[in-house]
Amino acid sequence: MQKILIVEDDLDIQELLENHLCESGYEVCSAKDGIEAISLFEKNKYDLVLLDIMLPKIDGYGVCELIRQQSQIPIIMLTALDSEADQIKGFDLQIDDYVTKTFSMPILKRKINALLRRTSSYKIVEQYLHYNNILLDLEGYKAYVEKKDIDLTAKEFEILRELLLNQGRVFTRKNLLNILWNYDFWGDERIVDTHIKNIRKKLGTDIIETIRGVGYRVAKENKK
Repeated sequence: MQKILIVEDDLDIQELLENHLCESGYEVCSAKDGIEAISLFEKNKYDLVLLDIMLPKIDGYGVCELIRQQSQIPIIMLTALDSEADQIKGFDLQIDDYVTKTFSMPILKRKINALLRRTSSYKIVEQYLHYNNILLDLEGYKAYVEKKDIDLTAKEFEILRELLLNQGRVFTRKNLLNILWNYDFWGDERIVDTHIKNIRKKLGTDIIETIRGVGYRVAKENKK
């Protein structure tokens, strides 16, 4: 089931969106301000974000900017602001669509369907992930360096996959545990350090950076 994050401080509109999207078969989470939105986004995996602009604490532009530092998830801005300048600012922040209130629910649902269909198709087509001299076969759970097969465990592969799919994003230990163990892990968080150490050794290259006191990341690939 595809999961949508609704960020809307008008509780009547939030409830309207929740009801219609749940009836359409989506799993829905909601946030009423920018800080709550970022917190939910960092703790869970979503397929699309519906984002109001005029939010308490952090406005929609700020939320969008923070999300785009971590992810290319589809974002639809859903707002009463209808000026050209507001729309341009949204698209400059790499949103995917801009819908002004009052909106048509049937049309909004079709926009959501179209965006999710395109992103789902992209995920299916992209079986292989390249980064410098590393190749990941995402379906076959195989890793290669300079065409040489690298023997990674399933968890090691999944950690490397998440880092490469989100280049530039810093993952804390808790982020990785939540993503890979689905909140079911109750042991020492430092098991992540052990996995990272093993990945580095097996790859023979130190592409995974340690961000002291925060976590780990892979730098964005410099494509010429």
